[in-house]
Amino acid sequence: MKTVYVYVQDALADWETGYAMAELHSGRFFKPSAAPLCIKTCALSRESIVTMGGLRLLPDLTVDEICLSDAAMLILPGGDGWLTLQNEMILEKASAFLAAEIPIAAICAATLALGRVGLLNHHRHTSIDLEFLRMMGGDAYSGSTLYEQQPAVLDGNLITAAGTAPLEFACHIFERLAVFSPATLDAWYLLHKEKRAEYYDALMASLPKR
Repeated sequence: MKTVYVYVQDALADWETGYAMAELHSGRFFKPSAAPLCIKTCALSRESIVTMGGLRLLPDLTVDEICLSDAAMLILPGGDGWLTLQNEMILEKASAFLAAEIPIAAICAATLALGRVGLLNHHRHTSIDLEFLRMMGGDAYSGSTLYEQQPAVLDGNLITAAGTAPLEFACHIFERLAVFSPATLDAWYLLHKEKRAEYYDALMASLPKR
């Protein structure tokens, strides 16, 4: 079973990975050929962290325990902790994921951290704001011509998103992991975006008969 690693730290932005985590963990809308995924949280230590919403989480493992050989993806939620310089270890791991052609998905402030270590320079990407990304990325960020003013962007093994786009972020994660059929992915997205009953019917119709 492949593992989706989720990096957690104090003041993590709860809402930014909610859609993705619920569906990846439950697998309720996975296509029949999609294998179940194991979700593991990782942090700089095994001490509990407290999210922005006040939830206390106990990490499953430390960053140095991440195993690339069983990894399906690394997800980097946003949060105020990215504005500090304490995340070098997970950024090194993110670089290793990309080097091994294993996807990473970063949202909101996590994209700023990727820019700060040059990991956005060769992929189409988005972030909170281009000028803010330039300021935070400093000399290491040279990918401004690849910046797209979109809620979320998928380019090869890199997914980036603004913090206001958790739904689009989740869609790109499902697409890259290939766990939904195209019809299911379209219906799932439209149901949550448009909130119309017809898309729930389309979602149910897209699933195999049990």
